Amino acid sequence: MKIPQMIAAELRRLTSTRMSVIALVALLAVPILYGGLYLWANQDPYGNLSSVPVALVVDDQGADVNGQQRNLGDEAADQLLDSDTFEWHRVSSDAADAGLQAGDFDFIVTLPADFTEAVASLSSATPRQADIELRTNDANNYLASTIGTQAVARIQASVAKKVVDEAGLTLLDALHTVRVSLVDATTGATQVVDGLNSAKSGSSQLVSGSSQLADGSSQLADGTAQLSSGANQLRDGTAQLRDGAAQVADGAQQVAGGVDRIDAAAREVGSVAFDAAARLPEARADIAKALADAGLDQARIDEILSRLDPVGQRLTEANGRVQNTVNQIDQLDDGARQVAAGSASVASGAATAADGASALADGAGSAASGAASLRDGSAQVRDGATQLDSGLAQLATGATQLRDGLASGVQQIPDNDQTTRQAQASAISDPVAVGTSAVTKAQNYGAGLAPFFAALAGWIGIYALFLIVKPVSKRAVTALRSPVRVTLAGWLTPAGLGALQMVGLFTVLAVALQFSFANPWAALGILIFASATYAAIVLALNVWLGSVGQFLGLVLMVLQLVTAGGTFPWQTLPAPLAALHHVLPMGYVVDAMRQVMYGGDVGRVGYDLLVLGAWMVGGVLLAAIGVTRMTHHRTLRDLQPSLIG
Repeated sequence: MKIPQMIAAELRRLTSTRMSVIALVALLAVPILYGGLYLWANQDPYGNLSSVPVALVVDDQGADVNGQQRNLGDEAADQLLDSDTFEWHRVSSDAADAGLQAGDFDFIVTLPADFTEAVASLSSATPRQADIELRTNDANNYLASTIGTQAVARIQASVAKKVVDEAGLTLLDALHTVRVSLVDATTGATQVVDGLNSAKSGSSQLVSGSSQLADGSSQLADGTAQLSSGANQLRDGTAQLRDGAAQVADGAQQVAGGVDRIDAAAREVGSVAFDAAARLPEARADIAKALADAGLDQARIDEILSRLDPVGQRLTEANGRVQNTVNQIDQLDDGARQVAAGSASVASGAATAADGASALADGAGSAASGAASLRDGSAQVRDGATQLDSGLAQLATGATQLRDGLASGVQQIPDNDQTTRQAQASAISDPVAVGTSAVTKAQNYGAGLAPFFAALAGWIGIYALFLIVKPVSKRAVTALRSPVRVTLAGWLTPAGLGALQMVGLFTVLAVALQFSFANPWAALGILIFASATYAAIVLALNVWLGSVGQFLGLVLMVLQLVTAGGTFPWQTLPAPLAALHHVLPMGYVVDAMRQVMYGGDVGRVGYDLLVLGAWMVGGVLLAAIGVTRMTHHRTLRDLQPSLIG
């Protein structure tokens, strides 16, 4: 019997009765129903989240935010209610709890009473985080917790973006104001530097002048000390002068009185002498007359007169000297009077001078004391001016550094207009834009799961077929004794039926669910090749272990279900299961399907097919060895038909 004849005989057996046909059709439909219905149900679950009922509780009381009374909870609620992320229901806290308990809501999002206040605290001295409360009930749906966490994360990101956008704009406006102030401060600092430089120049002059003042005041102190000493001596001298002048005035007054008396006597003597001199000619005439009367001749008279003439002449001369002396005594009397008057004036002036000298001595003493104070003060002024000059130099240096620092600060703060600041605030609130690019990309969530569930559906379909398909014909084994042909016939029959399953499944995926395939014919070929590989593996298990092998096929399916990496990356598996991922065939079917469905690396498909081919060849060879063993150990019981094999 040829291989096609054995296949045809098995197919006739499978379609011999109406119930057999129904059973065959039902088993052929298993992978189509499993893969098609599961992927249909999960075709785009994230696109239908708007049908998920969610309770929104807003207890926010509002608060002052940047000088404006706001309620960020209400604002966030309005945005959520206007969105289509979920089927939002704004309810009270009690209604939300009751709805979550009854299953009316999948989870609850609560914005607490201090939500706005907490957000506003970010700009205060005691910042704290704002809370968003999420309540779930896994008795309703476990994934609701994950979905709720993502929803809260979106709300958190939305509120954070809004708050940071506003706070960022406020900050940038404040920085702009600071920059304007810094520009003014820089201008002021420049003026301060110029003023300090001028002050430094003036302080240098002040140091020079104060040094001269200190030297001059020191000399003045010495001079006023000498003046005070001289004034004291002058006071003592003028006191003595005053006393002497008083004595002189008294003596001069006495001299003037004596001279007055002498002058009076001299005047009398002068008058007598003048009369005597005046009467001399008359006396000479009387003497001549008397001599003439006496009888003397003229000659004798002349002789006598000639002897008397020298006396008269001496009398005249004496009168002249007397008159001259009287004049001198008059002058002496006038001088004595003047001396008396002058000595009185001198005495009065000496008294005044004594008083002035005393006052001068007192003033000189005060001047000396003041000059000493001036000397000490000017020395302090000089020292202070020196310190001031040094301090102004340091201050000028510091002011220069301040000016340069302010100028540097101005340069570091950008001078942006209002539009630019608004754009910057928006960028600060959402600083990272996720630019996604994909080498390959699944059409949707269902398309992302399609490679895994198609591969799994292929195994389920083959496993289901072996419930009615005989692994090998025991009659053929006994009658033909050709293990290779029997094995190939036993493999090709489920492999062919599995190919029909894969064609039906592919049709559902491509036509009914409208999943796109980058390489549709390659995808169909991989599914058929994978089904044939699964048939070889399950055949070998049934040939060697019978019913136990059929059960192990179920166990092997479960192992591949968790190790194929069809949902989460296989790297997340525990180490023993991750090791099985590299051994069992389903993971390679999933990888090959992803490459041809999404347009990935075709080179990886070749490696995957080599691994599957190795499993296929290994399964067929192992089954052939088992069939060969059967040909040497057959009994009459083996000739009886069996539903399992």
